[in-house]
Amino acid sequence: MKRRRNVLKQTKGFRFGRKSKERLAKEALLHAGKHAFFDRKKKKGNFRALWQIKINASARQEGISYSKLMGKMKKAGIALDRKVLAELAEKHPEVFSEIIKKVS
Repeated sequence: MKRRRNVLKQTKGFRFGRKSKERLAKEALLHAGKHAFFDRKKKKGNFRALWQIKINASARQEGISYSKLMGKMKKAGIALDRKVLAELAEKHPEVFSEIIKKVS
């Protein structure tokens, strides 16, 4: 009884029999867990893509492409990750343009 109650608690908000029938609820939870696991992995890639877009947009305003900027930063030994660069590009464009001037 306790296990059944816990399974049905976790499936609250699911549609049709998956919220009230134990067998369907268990299977729905298995699938939900699998999707949650893989989507946590996918989320990292989605954020990286978003950061690349933000960096590229700001870099092109300064007259350099994303790939050339990243290559020059690596050669110059500037080790800022994409998350920080995207934040600078979006919220502190003057600092971002200083970084571009340093690497060019």
